[in-house]
Amino acid sequence: MKGVLMRGREGFTLIELLVVIAIIAVLMAILMPALNRAREQGKRATCLSNLKQLTVAWILYADENDDKIVNGDSGEFLNHAEHKNELQWVVADYITDDLEEKKKAIMAGALFPYVKNIRLYKCPTGKRDELRTYSIVDSMNCEHWSNFGPGIQIIKKRMDIPNPAQRFVFIDDGGMGFAHMGGWSVYVIEDRWWDPPPIRHGKGTTFSFADGHSEYWKWNDPRTIEFGLLQRARSEPQPGNEDIRKSAIGVWGAAARR
Repeated sequence: MKGVLMRGREGFTLIELLVVIAIIAVLMAILMPALNRAREQGKRATCLSNLKQLTVAWILYADENDDKIVNGDSGEFLNHAEHKNELQWVVADYITDDLEEKKKAIMAGALFPYVKNIRLYKCPTGKRDELRTYSIVDSMNCEHWSNFGPGIQIIKKRMDIPNPAQRFVFIDDGGMGFAHMGGWSVYVIEDRWWDPPPIRHGKGTTFSFADGHSEYWKWNDPRTIEFGLLQRARSEPQPGNEDIRKSAIGVWGAAARR
């Protein structure tokens, strides 16, 4: 009789199973955000490393070419007089969706001899159909947009960069908006976004700087996040947005201080 009673207690009741499932669900709800943050931090660290290696290549290119920095566009402005006979860091990969052609565009770029690992041109957060998620900012030998503001300078030589530790070179823009048709930029005299602010790493993005280091920047103004999620260019005015002003200084330097 005792053995029969003991066998009757084997297993869980429905209520006990529901309690266990509820506990597991609560634990998952607690752990998943932490796991997602840890996963993002790992991808962010890899992205920062990629940017640093690309920037070292950018510096080496200048060292081997009489201090001239590589052309920062990716195709559409190459025929302009100011870029005559310059080599692009990657060629016009924005005009094709074919991955093999995109790969050839990277391999034909002026920085590929220094960075021959295709994976370093893409952030781990990138999509499967992307091979490149990084752009060079407009001030670093890209197109000179006169409507950005007075006093801006398109830099041709590395020694002409004042405060290189504060000046952007690469950005992880993720192919948002029109950025991969050329460089990435921001207005100087207006509190407006020109290219979309990337929202790729915990509501922020990664930059590299002309001295060779890289940093993660988190956007602080809710308007930046809201516009960045639209993935389009040319925002409405955002008066007092410090994200715009800080980015403008990173792109254009002293000309953006106001």
